[in-house]
This record gives sequence, structure tokens and C-alpha cells, in this order.
Amino acid sequence: MEQIISAGLEELGLTGRVPPAASAQLARYGKLLLEKNRMMNLTAIREPEGVARMHMLDCAALLNFCNFEGKTLIDVGTGAGFPGMVLKILVPSLEVTLLDSLNKRLDWLEETCGALGLRGVRTLHARAEEQALVKSFRDSFDFAAARAVADLRVLCELCLPYVKTGGQFLAMKSTGSDRELEKAAHAVKLLGGRIRDMRDYAIPGTEITHRLIAVDKLAPTLKGYPRRWAKIQKGPL
Repeated sequence: MEQIISAGLEELGLTGRVPPAASAQLARYGKLLLEKNRMMNLTAIREPEGVARMHMLDCAALLNFCNFEGKTLIDVGTGAGFPGMVLKILVPSLEVTLLDSLNKRLDWLEETCGALGLRGVRTLHARAEEQALVKSFRDSFDFAAARAVADLRVLCELCLPYVKTGGQFLAMKSTGSDRELEKAAHAVKLLGGRIRDMRDYAIPGTEITHRLIAVDKLAPTLKGYPRRWAKIQKGPL
């Protein structure tokens, strides 16, 4: 995995911009992921090469679109730690909060942070739509990120409330999200945002292209959002 990651980081133009030990650390993270995946469902990808490319390098590509140095990021619905853990390893000065509704995943992520010697990572067991109403979390992060299959309207309502004015929400999506993006325009505006950019990028060593949708936060999110989960599901903005 380490060689694949190292070559992929070079192809992405990130060599020299990340710590020298980043490839080895990401490979170690991938190994721990595959070991734990035998006992707990963390990823559908079960081969080292797939983990290196489809998880590590996919998340690493975000460094070509955003400056994470000295910033704060909340990874909403982090799952096995993507993209938050990868970004933390590549940008040690980034302060990361990993939010998930399943405590077992967070317990493993805390163990993994210890094994990798990572500092400045906080795990948070909560529902995204509830935690966003907490004063110390609302409108407070430089970045919120989500790497999920949920509709973009839903992701915007869950994630934009965490982002402070001047920050960004980063949605990692497929290239087939054009229609989804159009439908999300109202939600983005209502929640205080503006779609800044949409960038497609190739994952090194594959023929797969993914998409990053960046949403600027222009104003604090209106009171009343996010709504309760049942309402979000039943009637996306």
C-alpha cells in the first residue's frame, strides 16, 4: 500500500507538500482498517490496493482544492474516518472532529489515532442534525466535509450549519451529480451558502473520476435548521 500511495501522491502533485512519513502512515492506517474490517463492517473495499486508491488517494485529492493548514474541520458521518483521518495525516496542523452516530466506529478511530500517534483529532458520538444545534459547534468550523451517498440537499442541511461565515462545506460526490447539484441550489441559499466550485478529479492508477463540490458559507444558518431527521428525509429542502 505504501508504494501505491506514494506514487499516487506524486501523481497528484502532493510530494513535498505533505510530511515525509505520510505514505507510511496512510498505509498503516489502511492495514489497521482491513484488520478491523474482518470483525466490523467499516468498508466494502477489502483489498489493499483498493483501500490505497479508493480511500486514501481519493481523499488526498482534496489538498489540490483547499488549504487546510491551521484550519478546523468536522467530518460529518465519518464512518471509517474518510476524509477526516486522511486529511489529518497529510496536514498535521489541521484540527479534526470526527462525527458519527455509531460509537463502535469512533472507538476504533480513537484506537487508530493512538496507534498512529495523531494529536488534534476529536471523536464525537452524535446525530449530525442534533449536534449542529449546539452553540459551540454551530457556525464554528472552517470546513465541514461529507463523503456520503446522501442527496446533496440533505448533506447541505446536515453540514452547512457547522460552517462559520467564510468557511466551506466540501461534498465528495460522483460525477453523475449534475441534477443533484441543480436541485440543491435552493437549499444552499436558504442555509447561508453559495456554490463556489465543482471540480472533477481522477483517482491515480484508476479510470475513475470523482467530484468535489465546494459550498462557501456567506451568512450564519437560519434558526430552525437543520430540522429533525424525519422532516429532512420526508421533505428535502
